[in-house]
Amino acid sequence: MTSVLFNETVLRDAHQSLMATRMSTADMLPIVETMDQAGYYALECWGGATYDAAIRFLDEDPWERLREIRKRTPNTKLMMLLRGQNLIGYRHYADDIVDKFVEKAVENGIDIFRIFDALNDPRNLEASLKAVHKYQAHAQLAICYTISDVHTIDYYTDLAKQYLAMGADSICIKDMAGILTPAVARQLIPAIKAVIDVPLNLHTHATSGISQMTYLVAVEHGVDIIDTAISPFAEGTSQPPTESMALTFEELQIDTHLNIDILETIADYFKGIRDKYLADDTLDSKMMFVDPKALIYQVPGGMLSNLYSQLRQAGSLDKYDAVLNEVPSVRADMGFPPLVTPLSQMVGTQAVFNVLTGESYKVVPNEIKDYLKGHYGKSPAPIAPGFRQSIIGDAAVMESRPADHLEAEFDSLKLELGDLAKTDEDILTYALFPQVGRQYLERKYQAETVIKIHARYSNAL
Repeated sequence: MTSVLFNETVLRDAHQSLMATRMSTADMLPIVETMDQAGYYALECWGGATYDAAIRFLDEDPWERLREIRKRTPNTKLMMLLRGQNLIGYRHYADDIVDKFVEKAVENGIDIFRIFDALNDPRNLEASLKAVHKYQAHAQLAICYTISDVHTIDYYTDLAKQYLAMGADSICIKDMAGILTPAVARQLIPAIKAVIDVPLNLHTHATSGISQMTYLVAVEHGVDIIDTAISPFAEGTSQPPTESMALTFEELQIDTHLNIDILETIADYFKGIRDKYLADDTLDSKMMFVDPKALIYQVPGGMLSNLYSQLRQAGSLDKYDAVLNEVPSVRADMGFPPLVTPLSQMVGTQAVFNVLTGESYKVVPNEIKDYLKGHYGKSPAPIAPGFRQSIIGDAAVMESRPADHLEAEFDSLKLELGDLAKTDEDILTYALFPQVGRQYLERKYQAETVIKIHARYSNAL
């Protein structure tokens, strides 16, 4: 009997895509033990923007969230999304930071690392892949799927070969914008399966309205694992619904390994959580609907929700469609990078500036300038020399692996942080998000001190 494995995304990508990663740990933990009994291959529960959102907006310890989920999941693998040399931040970090981060992530509970680079530059995966194998975890190397003249079937097949040669334990096609059509999947899946001998995972989003059809074709053509979200947090800019896909495949005599009754219990729980976030406007209903224009502007779900939030805060929601229409133009200027973190934020921010100022590239963030200097890696397509020069002048363009130019950071950051660092995880928080991380650690330990004093006073009474 044919079978397919399911990764559940509600603890990470689903709420990242629908509501800018604002689900709290307290709302997750009561249902995790039940999720552990459902038959999932893995729970995607960490990485991506979860770390940043936890310390920046939720005042939560992301490491504690991971530990608490791990305690409740003896039967299910835990997976995280890792941005290669960017880890879970927005710049390249030195190799020693990459090694230490992976070490602590494994120690705290991660089994599978889905590792991608925003430019599909294999050089930017080397350090994290080496660290994942060093600490005896599973390295899933992800191909960021996008559409342009250079992103052909041969391009993706060659990339899969490279990832396999590098030592990938599995390979993922990461369709972050939901633009892989059934027709292309019918060609792409067999082409990649023909050149690899490890499992193939397909990740997509429901943004454009075609995701369920794409999954059906993909599984029929050999995909081993798919990513879905439990129905209350599915569809729109999230993933297809877990229960619907499970029922569909079971009817087609494709074993999903899932317990439908337990899935219904999980869905009932998350309906209440969804309604709570809808009531306080954290979950914007606009993100829950299909937009076929995604096939044109190729903007991923997480980017859509963040752009919407950004424009709402600026009082410029009326410019939302104009910004989305500007994105393809910016992306073309930059050599057609896949729209995934951090390039999605960079391209999106530049599109916002172009629209709000009424003039293209009147305001250019430093991150865009660094990208054009080669600090993020090699662009998929060549960048027009005239355009590059108009932004960075005669500045040198880096040709080698960007991280080769970075000095070791961990020990110096430990000294810099001083007594505020109680653990290696604290140092990593500061390394990844210096300003926000320091502020978070100050609040965290100040609160712990107050609690201890209060407890001591209460005991004395």
